[in-house]
Amino acid sequence: MIEEPYRWVEAIANRREYIETQLAQGSPIAALGYCDGILFLTIGRRSRQKVYEIYDRIAMGAIGHPGDIERLRLAAIELASTEGFTRSAADVSLRRLAHYSLSPVMKGAFEQVYGPPYLARLLFAEVGSTAKEDLFLRVDYDGSLAADGLTGQPRQRFAVLSGTRQSAELMEKFLQKEHVTDAALPDAVNVALEAWSLGRMATSDTKELPERDAIRKYRDEQLASSSIEAAVLERDSKSAIRYRTLSDEELRSNLQR
Repeated sequence: MIEEPYRWVEAIANRREYIETQLAQGSPIAALGYCDGILFLTIGRRSRQKVYEIYDRIAMGAIGHPGDIERLRLAAIELASTEGFTRSAADVSLRRLAHYSLSPVMKGAFEQVYGPPYLARLLFAEVGSTAKEDLFLRVDYDGSLAADGLTGQPRQRFAVLSGTRQSAELMEKFLQKEHVTDAALPDAVNVALEAWSLGRMATSDTKELPERDAIRKYRDEQLASSSIEAAVLERDSKSAIRYRTLSDEELRSNLQR
C-alpha cells in the first residue's frame, strides 16, 4: 500500500518524459496581435494542418499527434457550437471552453496512467471588440493552462507554442523585443516568421538570441522546401465570420529580405 502512491508518481513522471520527447520536434506556432486583429502563423507541410477555426471569434493552433489534435479540435467545436445554440454566439467564451471543458479532459487523460494521454499542445486566441479584450491561452497535454495577462502580468498580446520549453522561452523573448501591437499585417507576418525560425533553431543549449541575419537566413532555407500556414481573426469584419486563411503566395509577397 505504501508503494502505490510512489508508483503512480513514477508513472506520471515517465509519461511526462515520453510526451515531451514526442512533442519536441513539433513545428512552432506564433499568435500575434496586429492592428486589425490576431495572426496565427507556422511553417510546415501542406498535408498537415496546424491552424483551425473553432468558432466565430476563436481560433486554435496545435502541435502533436494528428489524431489527438483532431479529437480535441472536434470536441472544442462541438462544445462551442452547443454553447452558442443553447445560449447565444456572444456567450461562447474561450475561458469557459478551456477552463471547464478542455483542461479537465486533458488532465484526466494524462493522470489515468492505464489509458492513452493526449499527445498535443493547444494554443487558442479569441479576438475581442478592442485589442485590450483579446485573449491568448495555451492548454498543455496535462491540462495546465497559461494565459496572457491573467496571472498579474501585463498583457503582451502574443503567445507561442513550441515543442520544448527552451524554444518557447526564446520565441517569447524575441517577441517581447520585436512585437508591435498595432503593426500592420505584413509587419506582423515578418515578425511571426522570424519568431517561428528562432523556435525551430533553438536547442537545449541556446540561451541568447541569434543575430537577425542568421534568423532570416534560416527562415529562407526553411521556406525553400516548406509552405507557410497562416490565418487571421479580423476584429472589424463586417460578417459574423472573423476567421480568414492567408495564402502562401500572399504571405511570401510581404517577406522582408
